[in-house]
Amino acid sequence: MDTSKIKNIFFIVLVAVLSSVITLLGYNVTTRNGKTLGGTTSGDSYANSFGQDKNMVLTNLTTADGYPDFTEAATKSVDGVVHVKTKTISQQQYMNPFDFFFGFGDRTPAQPREQVSFGSGVIISKDGYIITNNHVVENANEVSISLNDNREFTAKVIGTDKLSDIALLKIDGDNFPYLTFGNSDELKVGEWVLAVGNPFNLTSTVTAGIVSAKNRGNVMGEGLGIQSFIQIDAAVNPGNSGGALVNTRGELVGINTAIYSETGNFAGYAFAVPISIAGKVAADLKEYGTVQRAVLGIQVPNIENIRIENPDKARELSQIKGVLVEDFSDRSAAKAAGIQKGDVLTAINNVPIRNFAELQSQLNRYRPGDKISVTVDRKGSNRSFNVELKNDEGNTEITRNTDAIGKLGATFRPVTDAMKSKLGISSGVEVVTVDNNGLFRKNGINKGFIIMRINNTPINSADDISKIVASTNSRQDKVLLVAGFYPNGRTQYIAIDLTTN
Repeated sequence: MDTSKIKNIFFIVLVAVLSSVITLLGYNVTTRNGKTLGGTTSGDSYANSFGQDKNMVLTNLTTADGYPDFTEAATKSVDGVVHVKTKTISQQQYMNPFDFFFGFGDRTPAQPREQVSFGSGVIISKDGYIITNNHVVENANEVSISLNDNREFTAKVIGTDKLSDIALLKIDGDNFPYLTFGNSDELKVGEWVLAVGNPFNLTSTVTAGIVSAKNRGNVMGEGLGIQSFIQIDAAVNPGNSGGALVNTRGELVGINTAIYSETGNFAGYAFAVPISIAGKVAADLKEYGTVQRAVLGIQVPNIENIRIENPDKARELSQIKGVLVEDFSDRSAAKAAGIQKGDVLTAINNVPIRNFAELQSQLNRYRPGDKISVTVDRKGSNRSFNVELKNDEGNTEITRNTDAIGKLGATFRPVTDAMKSKLGISSGVEVVTVDNNGLFRKNGINKGFIIMRINNTPINSADDISKIVASTNSRQDKVLLVAGFYPNGRTQYIAIDLTTN
């Protein structure tokens, strides 16, 4: 064999060996980091808001025998999941039966009653930010956090969002164990997941199951604006609310929120808010104090209502692969971009859209002012439109919690216990000053007014008012119903629209 042939063979072998080494090294790095090189996860941009370390070594997926191994994922998860205890002061009205029969009405002051509730939460940053469910901390006067190592903290409620049932808490510290965000978009039906929380007040409980479905809608009725859940069959019970749904790598992929049950306890199905949505909500609450919701400004058919009157039409609509544009809202972003009635939305930024839940899942990732590509099927022809998303007021402005509070144009001070006793009330703050251009003055509330309740929630401090304004500002109606009075005057109920100037 001549020298040139030997050199060629040697060169081919050398290239093959180097290629194998590079491939193995690349696979090792990829496996160690738990993601494909150059790839991104749905939680990355929101993880950055909380300073999460994305270079963590992830856990093994299987045992030596090839069976699923959840031990490392469970060990890491329980330290990042906390027990949430809340105290809420509710009001009980006591009716004197003689007052009722003789027409004097309810003259007995409301009596305060303390209620204690429990739930779960997930630490998402080393400086103590915690995601939980809104319904876990809603109207709470005090929130306490217990870690897996038995340390206890008083938590501050940074913000709440009723539509997604997500709340953000904060405890003081700088070196807490936390869970890193995973990619809830990449979850597959049939994939193993773990639910970590505190069911029935039992701390640090881990259950396993599979992803039963994705983008599950029509789960919570009309109480929530988010109808795009991860459905799982891991056991989730009362007390698990706000806890972690993690994949087998120990990454946070959802916040356990609800169960499907006729008894109130686990009956085979549970539902979690994907971290792609929960992470964005938490980031908004941290940065702005309220959630920035982007809308296309379209109206879609309500198939359930149509099914009652016209089953055949409902059946036809349910066969559509996409979302039918039935009409537009005022100042619609979609209409301004050129989308027409009768178009069927089939993709957003090249992500397929097969139903309204998937449309919501995608839109909930964006803020007003973001630009997206929307693909529609128009009479059998695909077309793409660049849409600049707007908020529900028809503009691209960012809303901040402080903006709404400042618009009230008032300062407050708590009513003393002695004054409460004298006035016959159990909650209240006094309006100390009123700005001539504020919403309070414009709606007839002036200095000296005693606020007992806002939106039927007892008020005892300016902070209570801030929380109510923050939660109301995230709703569609954005109306405060203020119950109060001037000393020696009758009780008044005053509605204040936060969208007015």
